Amino acid sequence: MSSHDFLLKNVLLSEGARVDIEVRNQKISQISGELNSELPVIDGKGFMALPGLVDLHTHLREPGKENSETVLSGSQAAIKGGYTAVSAMANTFPVADTAGVVEQVARLGTEAGLCDVFPIGAVTVGLAGERLAELSAMAQSQAKVRIFSDDGRCVSDPLLMRRALEYVKSFGGVIAQHAQDPLLTVGSQMNEGLISSQLGLKGWPSIAEESIIARDILMAHYVQSRLHICHLTTKGGVELVRWAKSQGMSVTAEVTPHHLLLTDDLATSYDPVFKVNPPLRTQEDVLALRAGLADGTIDVVATDHAPHPSEDKDCEWNSAAFGMIGLETSLSVVCESMIETGLMDWPTLIKRMSTTPALIGGYREHGRLEVGATANLIVVNPTAKWTVDKSKVFSRSSNTPFHGRTLTSEIVHTFYKGVHVLENGELTGLKYE
Repeated sequence: MSSHDFLLKNVLLSEGARVDIEVRNQKISQISGELNSELPVIDGKGFMALPGLVDLHTHLREPGKENSETVLSGSQAAIKGGYTAVSAMANTFPVADTAGVVEQVARLGTEAGLCDVFPIGAVTVGLAGERLAELSAMAQSQAKVRIFSDDGRCVSDPLLMRRALEYVKSFGGVIAQHAQDPLLTVGSQMNEGLISSQLGLKGWPSIAEESIIARDILMAHYVQSRLHICHLTTKGGVELVRWAKSQGMSVTAEVTPHHLLLTDDLATSYDPVFKVNPPLRTQEDVLALRAGLADGTIDVVATDHAPHPSEDKDCEWNSAAFGMIGLETSLSVVCESMIETGLMDWPTLIKRMSTTPALIGGYREHGRLEVGATANLIVVNPTAKWTVDKSKVFSRSSNTPFHGRTLTSEIVHTFYKGVHVLENGELTGLKYE
């Protein structure tokens, strides 16, 4: 018997069945209504057992920006939020545009030993948008990169974008596009509209996002390659993706928790914690995003966890960095915007936050809670109420827009490969060896 084997009792599955779950040798060995075992017992007390969450869009900052986050601190934030797999974006320093850098990120994730860290490779060298990065070398590296993105910047050159889409076809890769026409957003600070005019802040028009989405879904279909749209924010963007899917095009899309709940009127506070790329939009956009997530037009929720040190956020709006942290609050925010509103049930939430992102990323050990699956799972108290306190986050940065807000649903336990890494919201000190 492994020291990490256990019996999880009295938990509810997402569809409502009450079961016991036995874990042996990192795998789910039995799921049944009533199990008796010699294994150590963890009482679920009627809480919900779900597959570990999977994030396709995380900024871990290491190497080079460790004052914001490290792979270790980001992994700690991930498991607190119920994530057993995260995808680390390439805008590090140096940029993750070579096999050496993505292998370094993967190695740091293994050393942290709290969740799987899958590096995302840059599409272009240095994120400069001028020539393709070493896509094949990163794909063939020990990190086995399959998702490529210049996130934070758009691959705006159409010829370069076409070449990238064609290149990744040979190894089943996907290009994740940050949809932002740079010529339409020079100096932009927030959503373009009535509020930006009132505040005197340079507007960020929705067409800057939608024009790139339209171009790229057509291009990806033309070359028969896979396209993933990062952090969708506008009603028009949702309609474009819905149309593309109705035509059988191979496109997937994500939405962040903060874009499901927050709107651009928060900029009236001039608090830079609400400054984010892409910007918070209108209530009409929020409702369209929720509808798109509910009906499957939007495939997944992704955090776009973007940590920044206080000196980069605690300043006047125009000088502040774009970005919010989100790993630790993601599930609760989605519950408030989708479950509490009746737009989504728990089985669908699991598809959007675990099963489907695992499929898009090719993360075979994630997204399933069934006999034989790797024991990457979480236990959630769906009725818990908790108040976000930025001084108590596991992330190295504290730029959460939800500080002081009371949210519903709380992660009680996180298990990574059968190891109990989070218990009652606190690190256990154990890690996968």
